[in-house]
Amino acid sequence: MPHHILATTTASISELKKNPMATVAAGEGFPVAVLNRNEPAFYCIPAAVYEELLEKLEDAELNRIADERRDQPEISVSLDDL
Repeated sequence: MPHHILATTTASISELKKNPMATVAAGEGFPVAVLNRNEPAFYCIPAAVYEELLEKLEDAELNRIADERRDQPEISVSLDDL
């Protein structure tokens, strides 16, 4: 059964076990598809990329909430009243 590999760099599980940091470095900041029997098992990404991905997901969630609230009536509040 064919699989889509969503990375330009791949490595086997064996390669990952031998040298995990070299596997991450091979992606040059982009994801590395780790293959098990020529099928993608998971993607290995640098920590900075993962953090950026989580921030984008959080931003998308906040945008969804803002869109849901767009038509709600506004409530005027004074900072002095808080």
